[in-house]
Amino acid sequence: MSKITVVVCDHIHQKGLDILANDADINLINAADEPKEKLISEIIPIADVAITRSSTDVDQKFLDNAHNIKSIIRAGVGVDNVDIEGCSKKGIVVMNVPTANTIAAVELTMTHMLSCVRQFPYAHNNLKLDRVWRRQDWYGTELKDKKLGIIGFGNIGSRVGKRAKAFEMDVIAYDPYIDPRKVSDLDITYTSDFEDILSCDIITIHTPKNKETIGMIGSKEINKMKDGVVLINCARGGLYDEDALLEGLTSGKIHMAGIDVFNKEPATQHPLLDLNNVTLTPHLGANTKESQQNIAIQAAENAIAAAKNIAYPNALNLPIKENELPDFLRPYLELIQRMGNISAQATRSKIKSIKISTQGNVSEYIDSLTTFATVGILSESLEDSVNYVNAEFVAQERNITISKESIVNHSGLSNKVCIKMLTNDGTFSISGTVFGENTSRIIDIDGYQLDLEPKGTMILFRNTDVPGVIGDVGHIISSHKLNISDFRLGRDKNSQALAVVKVDGKVTKNLLSDLEALKTCLNVTHVNI
Repeated sequence: MSKITVVVCDHIHQKGLDILANDADINLINAADEPKEKLISEIIPIADVAITRSSTDVDQKFLDNAHNIKSIIRAGVGVDNVDIEGCSKKGIVVMNVPTANTIAAVELTMTHMLSCVRQFPYAHNNLKLDRVWRRQDWYGTELKDKKLGIIGFGNIGSRVGKRAKAFEMDVIAYDPYIDPRKVSDLDITYTSDFEDILSCDIITIHTPKNKETIGMIGSKEINKMKDGVVLINCARGGLYDEDALLEGLTSGKIHMAGIDVFNKEPATQHPLLDLNNVTLTPHLGANTKESQQNIAIQAAENAIAAAKNIAYPNALNLPIKENELPDFLRPYLELIQRMGNISAQATRSKIKSIKISTQGNVSEYIDSLTTFATVGILSESLEDSVNYVNAEFVAQERNITISKESIVNHSGLSNKVCIKMLTNDGTFSISGTVFGENTSRIIDIDGYQLDLEPKGTMILFRNTDVPGVIGDVGHIISSHKLNISDFRLGRDKNSQALAVVKVDGKVTKNLLSDLEALKTCLNVTHVNI
């Protein structure tokens, strides 16, 4: 049997290289110091598996030369430099290493927290650089008995909570997508009311970066916080609105902030650097020797497993060789994933069960449709940590029951796909079909018949079906300087209606509050697809 060629494109820890070099079935090529042009044109064509980091872009040029590659391992969490869709079309499995830097990120969060409350960097500089011994200038506060608000209670947020408890802090967690027992089992308070977080002494954020979380802490939220609050962000740039953060720090509303990540990096000219009440680090979340070693080891082990077709740990995509799929199926896979994402955004609640039903010829592929639907649903809260390979396993870990059924087709349509979700707040159902070759449509939401393209920013407004509602809704939306690009209405036999209003621009909390204040409103939410 010929050896399998694994190419390491960027520098990784020596432990990872040793694992690859010591496997008798692997031909290791360490090309980390090779010019990129040579790597792409001469080395990648002979590779079976590639390990990359941020220095090598897996773009169209890379893929055009990847004649034999079956798997690509991104040694780290982020995959912004990898064309995942392009890899899928070539049948290349993309994997990352999402948990190797967990402890490093947790400990950096605690470092920033302690540095903020004790103003450690400034006291250090005052003594070491200025040679000034003034203890009276550096009175800090203690973590003990302070209330810590944690936004996002996944692998990192939960471990921050454990360590904060060891400091005898009063910890409260907000994460609408988890089972509250995950929090209460750690003797930490769970809240479903975001306002509870805003009343804390210290707030730290550990969510994915997605449509729902970008800028989730802005001026409005900061104004509701305690005077002298401390804010920490060692997760992802942009979760805090940086303009609002700067304003709060400048005014003194925010006592201190600990920031490791920025909207645009490197951030060497960022205005936050000019302030004397912020601790800043250059995106060091994964920068520990242990973390880099763990990343390299896991990347090497994953590469070997993939090379030998044993397993594909943390796979981020489903290899799709287009010539192996029936032409009619592809738009249904995309449609049901979008339907799943709409379902998650429309409910924004802990999911208990997911049921997929199909009618027509698509029923032959119900397993694949279920996988795509589950990815669409869970990716809203989990982002990169859910994929086509692990989706149903991740759902099982979250105690989400998944079921599926093929129904005799009496719909009058060639094919129909449906999702029904049960959440802590009730049920949500959505159905769709594809007309012609590739015209996807949502045809039903919660029993209201519609004809809706699953794309764009949409307000879902459920109301009592009385005269004047459409005018009221349109007036409020226009008062928020938004243009209505489409308006779809479904009615039922119980004098209720569901309006789906597409708008050009961002839906704000203030807009939703104004719509909710209408006497005719039963509930209102929004989605962005």
